[in-house]
Amino acid sequence: MDNEKKRSAIFSKGLLQSGELYQYLLETNVYPREPELLKELRDMTATHPRAIMATAPDAGQLIAMLLKLINAKRTIEVGVFTGYSLLRTALTIPEDGKIVAIDMNREAYEIGLPVIRKAGVENKIEFIESEALPVLDQLLEDPGNENGFDFAFIDADKINYWKYHERLMKLVKVGGIVVYDNTLWAGSVAMPEECTPEILREGRQRTLEFNKLLAADPRVEISLAPLGDGITICRRMH
Repeated sequence: MDNEKKRSAIFSKGLLQSGELYQYLLETNVYPREPELLKELRDMTATHPRAIMATAPDAGQLIAMLLKLINAKRTIEVGVFTGYSLLRTALTIPEDGKIVAIDMNREAYEIGLPVIRKAGVENKIEFIESEALPVLDQLLEDPGNENGFDFAFIDADKINYWKYHERLMKLVKVGGIVVYDNTLWAGSVAMPEECTPEILREGRQRTLEFNKLLAADPRVEISLAPLGDGITICRRMH
């Protein structure tokens, strides 16, 4: 991949005004601090036909900081893909930490699994090949899981974001954090519907609805950060 194509691919994950500005952010702030095994996984994922689904490295960097700030130990991840954010989380939480990782596509997860094993963190991960809602409901059947998780990262089907949120408000403890990815939906949330590319329209509508519900939810403090495709950080207050 030549430099121009590489920059174009990188910019497609960001919402800054220019590819050059996003590249500057990555090269000066993100890549120098990125663990080598995360870089290896990111490079592997770049050749995947759906590479755009991977967590943006700048968003991953912020997730790691949030995990450290709250001393997260038990986490949930909905939507794993090849495992970039999963590996970032596993490298950050303590040795006895655990991640419940849920995705319908084990094939994509197995692309990154050799790197996860090389990092020595597979023991922290419980990968569940399934739709997420049944797994979250099953977790809630055990009273010990209520308020039992410190952190959750959600990057799966947008149609169920609010359903995930309702369950996570029981699973994640007060003071815990839930992060939702793609909450600016390629910038389409600020576009008139008639100007929105057809491929983005359904997701745009779902995202607008979710963002509105989240902004009105008194259970959480929120901050929408324009990293990657937009990530909303929610801190559960009660």
